[in-house]
Amino acid sequence: MNVEHEEVRADPALVSCERVTFKYGLGQEFIDGALDADKLGLDSTEPVSVRGMQVSPRDVVAAVLPDPATLGERMTGKTCAGTWARGTGKDGKPRSTYLYHVADNETTMREYGSQAVVWQTAVNPVVALELIDRGDWKGTGVLGPEAFRLSPSSSCCASTARPTGSWS
Repeated sequence: MNVEHEEVRADPALVSCERVTFKYGLGQEFIDGALDADKLGLDSTEPVSVRGMQVSPRDVVAAVLPDPATLGERMTGKTCAGTWARGTGKDGKPRSTYLYHVADNETTMREYGSQAVVWQTAVNPVVALELIDRGDWKGTGVLGPEAFRLSPSSSCCASTARPTGSWS
């Protein structure tokens, strides 16, 4: 599956690096379903004729799937979003660091009424707005969180009471 994320384009403009990629972890059941859909051509956007109408197989699949907003209560598990940076440290030695944030679906559903992945996506702009309002973050143009110092973000994110951290 190919998924592009803004970090792939934004980070090289902010940090001297050779390559930026985006990865997302998916469960085996999801992967198997996606591979089956691909084998059957159900992920195609190319229209096919069905009883005289032109429809794309992907649109048919999307039309018969349950509304994702109704699935949250049935989902269990955690989601982990993070950034893995590898390169050379200021000391000239190789360095590898993973910064991450974990959200548990049952917790986010109970406390916020939102699926973990939705909550995890939404909390960052809320934190950014708080930091901008407090004057901790300033800038001109469209800037992602990567364009700002980490320390205000991490102290503000601590108030979200979700596991965050790093390992090197």
